[in-house]
Amino acid sequence: MRVKRLEIQGFKSFKDKTVIHFDDGVTGIVGPNGCGKSNIVDSFFWVMGEQSNKHMRADGSMDLIFNGSEKYAPLSMAEVTMVLSTGSTGATLPEGATLRDLPPHMRFEEISITRRVYRSGDSEYLINGQLCRLKDIHELFMDTGAGPKAYSIIEQGQISKIVASKPEDRRTLVEEAAGIVKFKARKKESLRKIEATRQNLLRINDIISEIERQLGFLERQATKARAHNASLRSRLR
Repeated sequence: MRVKRLEIQGFKSFKDKTVIHFDDGVTGIVGPNGCGKSNIVDSFFWVMGEQSNKHMRADGSMDLIFNGSEKYAPLSMAEVTMVLSTGSTGATLPEGATLRDLPPHMRFEEISITRRVYRSGDSEYLINGQLCRLKDIHELFMDTGAGPKAYSIIEQGQISKIVASKPEDRRTLVEEAAGIVKFKARKKESLRKIEATRQNLLRINDIISEIERQLGFLERQATKARAHNASLRSRLR
């Protein structure tokens, strides 16, 4: 996948809608200090699902929305859309397969990913204009080398951080490049569901034990009631 364009509106210093095209031959973005170059990088991280405001040099989500100036009023929403070219022209479907069986990057020639945040605190994630979950965006970027914590985006100071990192941290980058992160994530999710099911079974066993105890008590009560009724019938005769 290749980034085709980035659309920014209301995000940090970008009051008006700004469209940045990444055509072939683009090697860098230059400009004077304070013009918003770092905010473009932050918008990349943000639209791909970054949750740490500190990573984007902000104290909270409200700092990501254009806060106004002497000439302009604050905006109520920040939005970033990243359009990716997948290079797919319609893959040939295997026999018996449907379009949904293909990976997301093989279904369309372009994929647009949108993230919005409102001053009310509400946020939205969209893929191709359809509301989705943050998990869907993370799964879209799995094993592609892209993402807020992937190896394809190297920010200032990260090289020295990688060199000085622990072997376990470097292993994460290697696994991402090897394309096994998706399977490890699915394994983790499956283990979590298994553990939740195990806990549910324990609770069910507790409930069964409690019901069996109550049944024993009710059986004893029923035996006494039958004996009492037999005594009454005898006296009545």
